[in-house]
Amino acid sequence: MGIINKILLGLTLVFSFLLLLACGVPHISTRSIPSLSMLSLMVPALVLVNILVLFYWILSRKLLLLIPLSVLIFGFFALGSFFNFRFSEAPISKDDLSVMSFNTLGFNKNYWIAEDGVADRIVTFVTEQDPDIVCFQEFDYRHRKRFPQYPYGFVNSIFKEEKRVQQAIFSKYPISNKGALDFPESSNNAIYADILYKKDTIRIYNLHLQSFRVVPTKEFISSEPSKKLFRRVGKSLVKQQEQAELVYDHRIQSPFRSIICGDFNNTQFSNVYKVIKGEMKDTFIEMGADYGRTYNFRYFPLRIDFILADKSFEVKAHKNFDEQLSDHFPVMASFR
Repeated sequence: MGIINKILLGLTLVFSFLLLLACGVPHISTRSIPSLSMLSLMVPALVLVNILVLFYWILSRKLLLLIPLSVLIFGFFALGSFFNFRFSEAPISKDDLSVMSFNTLGFNKNYWIAEDGVADRIVTFVTEQDPDIVCFQEFDYRHRKRFPQYPYGFVNSIFKEEKRVQQAIFSKYPISNKGALDFPESSNNAIYADILYKKDTIRIYNLHLQSFRVVPTKEFISSEPSKKLFRRVGKSLVKQQEQAELVYDHRIQSPFRSIICGDFNNTQFSNVYKVIKGEMKDTFIEMGADYGRTYNFRYFPLRIDFILADKSFEVKAHKNFDEQLSDHFPVMASFR
C-alpha cells in the first residue's frame, strides 16, 4: 500500500470512528460527557469527509470503501440527514397559520454587518413576508413600534436596568397570557405567549439557548488556546442541556398545544434538540428542502434555528430564507 493510501486509510478510520461516536450523542445527556457532545456540531463536516474518502476508495477500487459506506448508512438511520431530499419548497398560503423565527442580532445595532440600513431592511423583509406570528431573538427594543401590522405583542427585557431586550413575539391574533422562563445563571431565556387563534388557544414559545460566545471564523478559532475554547464550549453545552430540560418540563405542563421557535445554538444531532423536540414535529423535516441552513457559517451548513410544532398540527410549508440581515437566516412555516 502506497504512502497516500496509508494516509487516507488513517483518515478513513478516524473520521468513520468520530461519525460513529456522533451517532450516540443525541442519546447521551450533555452533563455526562460535554466534550463528546461537541460532535453534534460537527456532524455535517464528518459526513462530508466520509463521503469524500468513500469516493476515493471507490475510484481506487478498494474494498476499504465499505468502512465509510457502512458508517454513512448507519449514521443516516441513526441521526437522519442534514440534507432534505426535497428540491422545492411548498408556498406559504395565506389560508394557513404562518409563523416566522428570526435571530436579528439586535437589528445590527453594533454593526456586526458593516452596512447602513440593515435594521430598515429587516423591518421591510418581515413586513413583506407578513407572517401571522413572528418570534424575534436578540430583538432591539427601539424597533418595537415599527410593526403596526401586529396589534398584539410581548417584548421581554432580561437586562431591565440596561433596557436591553432579547426576545419578542408579535401576533395578529390576541394574546391571552404571556410569561418568561429566565434561565439560571445565564443572560439567555425563553418567553411564551398564549395566542387566541380562531376557536383555539395556541402557546408560542420563543427560545434563545446558551451561546458559545465563539466567533465562527478560522482566524478567531485558531487564535484562542484550544483548552480555553473547549472548556467554554463545554460549559455552554451543559447550560444548554439544563435550559432544554426547563423548556420541556414547562411545555408538557401547558394546557395548550404548542409551537416552539428559536435559536437553539445547537444542531438537530444534539441531545439538547432531542429533549426539546420530544414528540413534536420539526417543520424542516416535514416540509423543508435542501440543507435548511440557518446560520451563516462559511465552512459547512448549520441548522441551529428551528420551528417545532405539536404533533396534532399539520405542517403545510417550511421556508428557509437567504437574506443576509444577521448572522442567522430567518425561517418560516405554516400550519393547519
